Amino acid sequence: MVRFSLFGGDASRRIAEADSVAVIGLGRFGSALAHELMAAGTEVLGVDLDEDLVQAHNGELTQVVRADSTREEALRQLAIDEFERVVVAIGDDVSASILTCSVLLSMRIPVIWAKAVDDRHGLILEQLGVHKVIYPEHDMGRRVAHLVRGAALDYIEVAPGYALVKAAAPSMLHGVALGETGVRTTHGITVAAYQHGADEWHNADNTTVLQPGDTILIVGPTERAEAFAQLR
Repeated sequence: MVRFSLFGGDASRRIAEADSVAVIGLGRFGSALAHELMAAGTEVLGVDLDEDLVQAHNGELTQVVRADSTREEALRQLAIDEFERVVVAIGDDVSASILTCSVLLSMRIPVIWAKAVDDRHGLILEQLGVHKVIYPEHDMGRRVAHLVRGAALDYIEVAPGYALVKAAAPSMLHGVALGETGVRTTHGITVAAYQHGADEWHNADNTTVLQPGDTILIVGPTERAEAFAQLR
């Protein structure tokens, strides 16, 4: 691991040459993102202006650096311009987020993801040309709302009006091959995968026979998928 430094251009360039991501802003969202990337085997350059946050991540990321991301010269010293993917996870300072994205866009970073704290912030980022604007709190709120209102064990919105829902297999599917249940025609959803107890997940097909206690992944229009998840 590369230890704490104010500027680490040479080390940053080595990271940029690998399958790597630069994460600017190491608050709760940025920190969780950076650690998940590291767990998946992706090298991460973490950048934050707060020295305490930088020190807290020292040794946990491939490289962590204290720097002012609104200054282009600081980012160039960190070789940010050599990264293909940068995430701006700044959430507590909208001005710094906007300025940082503006600098990154002027540096022609191929892919920029940025966190927005509200719709106005997101609109500005989109107008600047940020490639992907994300709303973590908004998206999580919607996800939890779907979980609270129904029997789904988990919920992911694939696209507006279309979802992937994790649920207990209803009794109508027990002991019968999926191809014989007519579930697609009757309920307008597809059972994409299943799990027996704590076993590994398996892809489902027409010959799959589910048992009581099985868990399934349902794919389809959101309302239909949620309605099916409530069946017992």
